[in-house]
Amino acid sequence: MWTRDHVFLGASHGRSESKAKLAALVTAVFMAVEIGCGLAYHSMALLADGVHMATHVGALGLAAGAYWLARRHADNARFTFGSGKFGDLAAFSSAIILGITALVVAVESIERLINPALVQYGDALLIACIGLCVNLVSAFILKDDDHSHGHSHAAHSHTTHSPGHDHAHDHEHGHDHAPARDNNMRAAYVHVLADAGTSLLAIVALACGYFFGLAFLDPLCGVVGAFVIASWSYGLIRDSAMVLLDADSNPKRSSAIKAMIEQEMGARVADLHLWRLGPGHEGLIVSLVSPDATSAEQIKAALRKHYPDLSHVTVEVAVCADCT
Repeated sequence: MWTRDHVFLGASHGRSESKAKLAALVTAVFMAVEIGCGLAYHSMALLADGVHMATHVGALGLAAGAYWLARRHADNARFTFGSGKFGDLAAFSSAIILGITALVVAVESIERLINPALVQYGDALLIACIGLCVNLVSAFILKDDDHSHGHSHAAHSHTTHSPGHDHAHDHEHGHDHAPARDNNMRAAYVHVLADAGTSLLAIVALACGYFFGLAFLDPLCGVVGAFVIASWSYGLIRDSAMVLLDADSNPKRSSAIKAMIEQEMGARVADLHLWRLGPGHEGLIVSLVSPDATSAEQIKAALRKHYPDLSHVTVEVAVCADCT
């Protein structure tokens, strides 16, 4: 009764890991085919796109590796609040790679606008079409069609008493309200989606250049694609960084929890922390002062009633009869 687990992995963690591995394998196969054909047919375009595909294999491999590490260290006591943030760390790294890619594409595209280069439209169209197909396959594999938000486990709790204070730690795994967005899967999906988008833009631009001689559209689409990738990268960096920095996962919910405790229990909340532990899991630490002999168990019971999906709850109560 004095021990508890800290396994805060997403409800579909195993499935997500399998999808990331499959997408990485599919991309790696196409990469090998492109590089092999490039060497056999002396096509620099195929060879260059094959090397470009290697970056996607690396990104998808990073996502799959994060799932594996999170699962491997799920029961490692060194990770105080579990290993659920491995995915957010991988997402943050992948988002930085996306941002650097967007910068490189933008610089190259602007240079091509200033100094136009001769484009082999036929070969380039073939490569763009192959790239689009590969990325659409990977995006289909990675698409999240599972709307579940967690899984249930028996609750584990223990209470200790000291003069004037009551401490309780409660662990529950719910399945209704905690944000279940998986930033690691989101990063992998955005990575292939960004490349699919740029491939589609390239196809349109190259077709216009091939049939209508509109050569400027190729680098112009590169600039547009770089801007889109950069915006996605920024959003992913922002969201994953907030998780890694233990920012308040839901300010509105924090305010609602505070109001519920103060209105229903007649206590004053002195300190409250609500943060994300992993996909679909939130932790809560609350310290309050009560003029009545309110116990931590009473606070926990009220929290269980209103917020059954909180995965890790710590409550501290200081009884102060003279406090108003």
